[in-house]
Amino acid sequence: MKKFARIIGALVVFSLVFTLFACSKQNVDGPTKDTGAETKKVKIAVIQPLEHLSLNEIRDTIVAELKALGYTEDKAEIVLKNANGQMSLLPSIYTSLATENIDIYVPIATPTAQAAKSAITDKPVVFSAVSDPLSAGLVDAINAPGGNITGVSDSIPVDKTLEFAKQLVPSIKTIGFVYNVGEANSVSNIEKAKKYCDENGIAYKEANVAATADLQQAVASIINSVDAFYTPDDNTVASGMNTYAQLALDAKKPIFCGADSMVKEGGLATVGINYVTLGKLTAKMVDKILKGAKPAETAVEYVTDYAKVINTDVSKALNITLPANAEEFIAVTRENSN
Repeated sequence: MKKFARIIGALVVFSLVFTLFACSKQNVDGPTKDTGAETKKVKIAVIQPLEHLSLNEIRDTIVAELKALGYTEDKAEIVLKNANGQMSLLPSIYTSLATENIDIYVPIATPTAQAAKSAITDKPVVFSAVSDPLSAGLVDAINAPGGNITGVSDSIPVDKTLEFAKQLVPSIKTIGFVYNVGEANSVSNIEKAKKYCDENGIAYKEANVAATADLQQAVASIINSVDAFYTPDDNTVASGMNTYAQLALDAKKPIFCGADSMVKEGGLATVGINYVTLGKLTAKMVDKILKGAKPAETAVEYVTDYAKVINTDVSKALNITLPANAEEFIAVTRENSN
């Protein structure tokens, strides 16, 4: 009987040792298929203020590049949010997202990033398409942001676009600035445009808009007293670009823009950045932060590959002769997205 008890005891000990070994093995190799256990998906929120070609291109590129970097559906959930032009909705969007256990926030454009800074303090934020993150109050310094926010800037070469404008239309004496004074990125770029005009003997007039619905009246208020228009990468104006472009075309006045998408929708030309490149850089920074880099120590990045873009439909309609060095610019035709 004692011998039988010893055998039973040995079997129990063996069973316990085997079970502990199996558990240890599972912890090393991960859960087996039949356990039903799942690895927690990372949650990435991408937020944009409204719909237009540039913002949509940036958003789509970020999503595509994140997937290419390994954030596929089985490993990540990418949540897309859009304020649809109602900036007052941005705080509530972030409040709602905060209940969804988001791991990292990716706001596109300055107002969206500013709203993120106000609302999100406990998770990393990587902005995209912010022209002047310092003036917007998002970072303490470009090389050392200092908080939970960093990102990729779409700072545009305002002076190069205005130089290109003078090359295409040498007769320009007065330029009309159409922009939303409530967008920090636009204000910053318009200040650069004014400086260029002051230094080069070009007069200018301003027409401010608070919403896309104001665009027609704003353009009409100065259209007869300017030779051309300039609008930076202004989200409010870009969302109504086709209306703006048609008013200018009817009056035979060219529009020079801060974004290639605005040229595609009826502007004449820009010296701008590649928004696909911007989106890819943003996704790579998101990946870097998710892998342990600290936003406070991750320098803001800039897109530097500028390109000259001309709308050939518009140049024909305005009887503007294209430069002889055609290989130096990208030709596009007019698209209608409004």
